[in-house]
Amino acid sequence: MPGELFEDTVVIKDQTEGTQLYNKGNFGYPMRGGGLELDLIEATFLAECDRLQITSGGSPVSFREMFCHSSKQYERFDISYLVYRDIRNRGFVVKAESGHFDFSVFPRGSTMSNSRPQYLVRAVSERDVLDLDMFSEEVSHTEDRGKRLLYGVVDEEGDLTYYHMSAKDPGGRSPHSSSENVARGYLIGERVLVFEEGQIEHLRGKGFYGKMMGNALQLSLIECCFIMEMGDLEVVSQSGELMSVGDMADMGMKSQEEFDIRLGAFRDLRKRGMVVKTGFKYGAHFRVYEGTPDDDHAKYLVHAVPSRKTMMWPEISRTVRLSGGVKKEILFCRTGEPMEYLEFKWFRP
Repeated sequence: MPGELFEDTVVIKDQTEGTQLYNKGNFGYPMRGGGLELDLIEATFLAECDRLQITSGGSPVSFREMFCHSSKQYERFDISYLVYRDIRNRGFVVKAESGHFDFSVFPRGSTMSNSRPQYLVRAVSERDVLDLDMFSEEVSHTEDRGKRLLYGVVDEEGDLTYYHMSAKDPGGRSPHSSSENVARGYLIGERVLVFEEGQIEHLRGKGFYGKMMGNALQLSLIECCFIMEMGDLEVVSQSGELMSVGDMADMGMKSQEEFDIRLGAFRDLRKRGMVVKTGFKYGAHFRVYEGTPDDDHAKYLVHAVPSRKTMMWPEISRTVRLSGGVKKEILFCRTGEPMEYLEFKWFRP
């Protein structure tokens, strides 16, 4: 069917043909007095599919010319078009959005008249930078509207990978409860050892802290800081002096990268009743259990990040793929007030 190109829109003047295109594929926007108005991304797609013959000033406009024209009108048109084209070819109705998002996507097999959008989609390049501050706002805005947030990531060959983004509220069954029993640990290098059997049983019973080394319990600096904050541990330095929580935290920040943000995430997860162990072998800061390691597998891998943090998509892709390979959910803990847990999950529309 014929359509006429104006600067940033294509108009199908024939009312019958316009109505047919709108009813069968939910393309375009009906015009007052008849006819159908298409945005450039819809018109370019229909031109590629040979469903629309576009003219401008009486001369035909090829798909190549239409694509080049649209690219001049809209920044990053190629990225948006590849995402739109892929989702449309999967059988969904897709409409352009404004503001934070590029597209709204309706459930497969539905129409705009009998359903509401299921997804809000951002179209991005694999070379784009993800600002977690802005991302957090997008997640909140999407969930407030009762929809799911998808990122369609276009790689350098034009292939698409989709990620479903959401906020999580993790919780567990092993809350830390303080008591009058105070264990004594001895600082040796970058770990603290507890030797008294009764004190070891007390700490292991309170939250599966540490790891046994023969008859001694070894605790990490992060574990020590938290247990000391809760009043259940005192630490003796190699010179025989009692150390404060501040002394332990200063030592951790001098010897370990990102100690402060990791401690913040550890503290919050522990207060949520979760057992937190190192996630080094998985490429994350922590592996996290809802129950105890004796009874459960770790449900989450958690990586702590500052509240203002930017990430590259290849980094996210590697992390998500790794977590999927070990059958765990990856959460990015955005430290601050309040703490936020953001989930990135590979998704097939």
